Amino acid sequence: MAAPVDWKRAEQVALSIAARHPAPAHGRITSASFESLARIAEDRVQETTGLRSRLGPAHVQVIDRPQWIRANIGSFQKLLDPVMQQWTEKSSARRTTAIGGQFAAIEMGVMLGWMSSRVLGQYDLLVGDVDDDAVYLVGPNLLGLEHRFGFPCDEFRLWVTLHELTHRAQFTGVPWMRAHFLDLVTRTLELADPDPAALLAATREAMRDRDAARQRLRDGGVVAVVATPEQRVLFGQIAGLMSLLEGHGDVVMDRAGVDLIPSASRFARVLRDRRSRVSPLGRLVQRLVGLEGKLNQYVAGERFITEIETFGGTAVVDQCWERIENLPSLDEIRQPQSWLDRLGVEQRVA
Repeated sequence: MAAPVDWKRAEQVALSIAARHPAPAHGRITSASFESLARIAEDRVQETTGLRSRLGPAHVQVIDRPQWIRANIGSFQKLLDPVMQQWTEKSSARRTTAIGGQFAAIEMGVMLGWMSSRVLGQYDLLVGDVDDDAVYLVGPNLLGLEHRFGFPCDEFRLWVTLHELTHRAQFTGVPWMRAHFLDLVTRTLELADPDPAALLAATREAMRDRDAARQRLRDGGVVAVVATPEQRVLFGQIAGLMSLLEGHGDVVMDRAGVDLIPSASRFARVLRDRRSRVSPLGRLVQRLVGLEGKLNQYVAGERFITEIETFGGTAVVDQCWERIENLPSLDEIRQPQSWLDRLGVEQRVA
């Protein structure tokens, strides 16, 4: 019986799309050059947030686009294989399962191939067991931006490193965060049903409320459109969590390096423009595979952090890390006052 995702096909599609964006011919970045930057970044993240990874010092790996693609396929496979085994055991439609595996592979390949030419860094918590993780920086993409916009290299690389090590501190400095995130993802996947009849029923349900379906498409791509009601609850929790983490990462990235990175505001402005300057076809791809929702998470999360800090002071963010119940939902990310009211946060006296 065919696997629900053809991983080899996904890699082929991703590498093919990545090859359409040639890597810069100039310069080279080594992992060793980030050793001192990583120590500076970790100290600044702790000073700014109070969070520090329990796994010890981070080891930053500078990789190229094919390596980034293969690393992500490996992480996805590690996460999805146990659930896919359950799907395979339940499925009885061999031909349809094979078709579905090819479709899933193409969708994943398109997403990874497109992202590989744009992503600057990534914190990967799925590379090993609970005491293993990785911080990737995509060398060609860093070099490309530095060359194109004349960015000061040391400043820009520290700025990006601050963001990724903030994520590492969030997931491994908050004792329950990693397990909670993986539990949400696993429960969502376990609710998935590869049966074509179930997919058709979900599609029909989405078509009955097209406004809601369009919003789900913007938030999470095609997968979110055909999700069951139970999955949509979990999608909302995951989207709320990721918006919080991404927004917090952006705020910390700017705040922690304020005296070391004079160009930070320019970096942020250029990257915001870069995110918005996408061709119509590129925007369609983003929407279909859920990247539009990912990009929106940065904006919504940063706005949430800004508004709750304006209301209750910078320490109010610490309440998010106290317990799982304090995490904002996606609706609360969009309406920060509802989160403030639920937690009973008192307004800061000016």
